Amino acid sequence: MKKILIIVGLVCVNASLFAQTTEGEGNLKIQNTDTINGWKKGGTLGFTFSQVSLTNWAAGGVNSFSVNGMTNLFANLKQGKISWDNALDIGYGVIRQGNNSAPWVKSDDKLDFASKFGYQLKSNLNFAVLYNFRTQFSPGYDALGSTNLISDLLAPAYSLLAVGVDYKKGDTFSAFLAPATLKTTIVKNKKLSDAGAFGVEGAVYDDLGSLISAGKNIRNEFGGYIKLQYRKELLTNVGLDMKLDLFSNYLNNPQNIDVNWETTITLKVNKFLSANLTTHLIYDDDIKISVDNNSDGVIDAVGPRIQFKEVFGAGLSFKF
Repeated sequence: MKKILIIVGLVCVNASLFAQTTEGEGNLKIQNTDTINGWKKGGTLGFTFSQVSLTNWAAGGVNSFSVNGMTNLFANLKQGKISWDNALDIGYGVIRQGNNSAPWVKSDDKLDFASKFGYQLKSNLNFAVLYNFRTQFSPGYDALGSTNLISDLLAPAYSLLAVGVDYKKGDTFSAFLAPATLKTTIVKNKKLSDAGAFGVEGAVYDDLGSLISAGKNIRNEFGGYIKLQYRKELLTNVGLDMKLDLFSNYLNNPQNIDVNWETTITLKVNKFLSANLTTHLIYDDDIKISVDNNSDGVIDAVGPRIQFKEVFGAGLSFKF
């Protein structure tokens, strides 16, 4: 996990080397505009920390320490009728509860890259091609201290290629509608692919448990896709950034819509302090989640579930 934090830190540092800072909504906002070539580049960098230290505390509790890092970078081109928007979102966080020998556990983990090329058809309406790639950095387990792996780097990863039309209203709102979309789910971990995780075809065994054929690493789906984005400064130094992705597989249960919804609210308290609240909701009919209702170690149900994550952080902000 230390290696992952170092990688995220290097990305943040390298981004700051080619950008100029401006007042913004996150921990650090960087922006560099090349008016001649039509490029606008920038981003937001942030680090948050929290610590609880207890000594002879009668009410009980445990020591804890957590750190979260995030970076959101963009590079957008606008030349005549041509537009090209690129965004990279990286987030990673770890937490440790107990003494210094307790294990670090990840609390946030994402890598999300999106690129959209557009050609203007009329005012606010573009023909557009979008590519999106999402994955995570490190292994995930089903419980603290467990060795039961449930996710890993490129397990899963999602690749999406969509062709459609894009309605844009300034830098505030965009609605991308793609009737032709290829969604690819990648599961590079053999244990997970053999188990049929994340919707890929699992391994086949005979009656004696001998392997007949290994699980598939890739699953392709063809369907329709909608991406909505909304970004606005709600109040002075209070910003809202929302992204909603909807996908329907034409060939298999098209009524079951895959949902990926992210919302971030950022608050710049003053020149040095800032806070942010991020929520992430996912529903995918192909992701089966085990549920132990009684916490007795016995799985009571397996099936698709609404996944929800909330991350709140307060930390230092820097302008340089």
